[in-house]
Amino acid sequence: MYSDMIHKIEKAKRYAQEPDRVTIEQLQVRFRGGNEHVVVIKNDHWSCDCHFFHDWQTCSHVMALQRLLAPMLSHTSETSSHVEVAEESVLLTLT
Repeated sequence: MYSDMIHKIEKAKRYAQEPDRVTIEQLQVRFRGGNEHVVVIKNDHWSCDCHFFHDWQTCSHVMALQRLLAPMLSHTSETSSHVEVAEESVLLTLT
């Protein structure tokens, strides 16, 4: 009886150590801070209800999730060209 649960716990630990086995296809996340914002990924498309996202099609909320979830995102949703351009601009400005 308990051996079944022990087996499932061991299997869950193995899965957690191999995030590349998981692909996130749809997810909704709420960021809390000074304001609350909702980020959604669905069919490799990101959206966020913050004002910055509406102008730039990316934001700190999306970029944070892309970094946190990178091993579990499809290649298409892992990063967007907007993120790469934004990061390159910051690096060029700092150097």
